Amino acid sequence: MTDFWKLSGYRLLSRGDNGQLEVTHGFLRAYLGRPEIRPVETSCAAETDLYARLLNDPRIRVTDKDLAAFMDPDAADNYRVFLRFRQWLAAYPSLEAAYLALVRGAGPAIPPLFVDHIVQVILRGILCGSCDALQMRAAELLFRTQMVNVVDGAIMLADEETVQLRAAAARQSQAGRPASTLLPDTSNHDGISSDVELDVLRADNIQTYRERSDRFDTVFNLTIENFGQDALARVLESWVDHFLGVRVSIQPVVSISDERWRWHVGLDADASAILNDLYEGHAVDEDRFARILALFRLEFKDPSAAHPEMAGRPVYLGMAMTADKRLRFKPQNLLVNLPIAVRA
Repeated sequence: MTDFWKLSGYRLLSRGDNGQLEVTHGFLRAYLGRPEIRPVETSCAAETDLYARLLNDPRIRVTDKDLAAFMDPDAADNYRVFLRFRQWLAAYPSLEAAYLALVRGAGPAIPPLFVDHIVQVILRGILCGSCDALQMRAAELLFRTQMVNVVDGAIMLADEETVQLRAAAARQSQAGRPASTLLPDTSNHDGISSDVELDVLRADNIQTYRERSDRFDTVFNLTIENFGQDALARVLESWVDHFLGVRVSIQPVVSISDERWRWHVGLDADASAILNDLYEGHAVDEDRFARILALFRLEFKDPSAAHPEMAGRPVYLGMAMTADKRLRFKPQNLLVNLPIAVRA
């Protein structure tokens, strides 16, 4: 079976007896290949020497004196970011433990790019035995910003970075000048660039997902009728179970019609704000309400896993696009905001 997300570094990790992912020298060494860290032709001897030593052993002790010897202060700052990231990972027995501590407020300032990568590689481990390419594409929502286009009621999601890169390349080709001179605004009024054509993931091409997965170049149909929301629900169920050891059932719903509505979780900042206003009885204007992309009903398979006040009651989940038609998922919300019973 073809692998997927090969560039995530998942194969560089090891898996502990508890099923969680453990950091290896190879995984840390891969970060040293990033352009922010890798020396360039003008790098000083102190920088190239430290880089060589880190390549040999990415866990070696690095002192302030080592970094003070750098001729380029920006390069030294980039190394400090990597070293802080390395120290954070080293403080925990697994990637999952480190991420959970971070989202609970116990971690240092980590670049969002690095956090998104950790989410991706954890999801890669969660989906290790999956044969469902639709779930794999749905999982991209948790770590890559999506551009939203609503066409005849169908909610189409395309990877923001891919769209921007393709649009810039298309305009460069048309204009015959360097992309750096082009305007940054790549999107039309529907939220997805008119210069870019991407394949919508369908039954007739879904088997190609694995081989092209590192390109993030397929469009995801989020509508219920096309099973997009169902695929996302399965991913979210596995995400909760993997981190919290709590089995839940998540099902798409078209609305919240529940006089006993007691708890909700927004899967992004906009959904959180909209659901809060609806719950508290505040007015939500039509345009803002229309930004809701999907709603879900979460139930605990073991009622005792929920907080006693939530016994027999569902948790509602929502996701929404921003005013500029972006979806910026916050997977940590499902880990820190569910009404889980306190365990002895």
